Amino acid sequence: MKTDKQLQEDVMRELAWESSVNSAHIGVEVDQGVVTLLGHVDSFAEKWGAERAVKRVSGVRAVAIELDVKLKGAAKRTDSDIALSVSHSLAYLSTIPKDAIRAMVEQGTITLSGEVEWDYQRHSAENAVRNLLGVRGVINLISVKPKVNVSAVKSEIEHALKRRAYLDAQEISVSVEGDVLTLSGKVHSWTEKNLAINSAWNTPGVRKVVDKMAFV
Repeated sequence: MKTDKQLQEDVMRELAWESSVNSAHIGVEVDQGVVTLLGHVDSFAEKWGAERAVKRVSGVRAVAIELDVKLKGAAKRTDSDIALSVSHSLAYLSTIPKDAIRAMVEQGTITLSGEVEWDYQRHSAENAVRNLLGVRGVINLISVKPKVNVSAVKSEIEHALKRRAYLDAQEISVSVEGDVLTLSGKVHSWTEKNLAINSAWNTPGVRKVVDKMAFV
């Protein structure tokens, strides 16, 4: 198991390697495997890139993002301008029904709401607006509405996990209550955790996924 100092060094190297991030403005603190990023970035996309980079590092148990988005010059835009860009970006998404998603912009932060049938549609909407000029943050409140009966979800999830040769499905438990799916058990990396969560969300009818998986 890595020491906090080793983990800090690995995180700093990963941030320096990530081309979308200016690591010179980011400080890294580590306490018992919990990584905290401090400092400022020039865009929300850079902030998101920093979070992604940290989660790729083996041994990271949790991430706290305390990075301020400091927009410069032409990157500063009014909420009205950002809202118009958001509207255009969502309109171009052929995978999402027209008017299924609503957007509100306040002080550069975009809040998305509405209902879709699949989790990938939630992420597609967020991805479409995350990199827009002037954005300081994105809050994704889009919900996934049930499409089919969820009585067979547990079996489908377990089969999905077993198809991943490098993921030990025996260590992950799946329980279903209504349209809420809970994952518990043990995982060895963020990769395994994300695979399990993505498999859960890709099941039709799942409205909420509760992650209770622990690292070993």
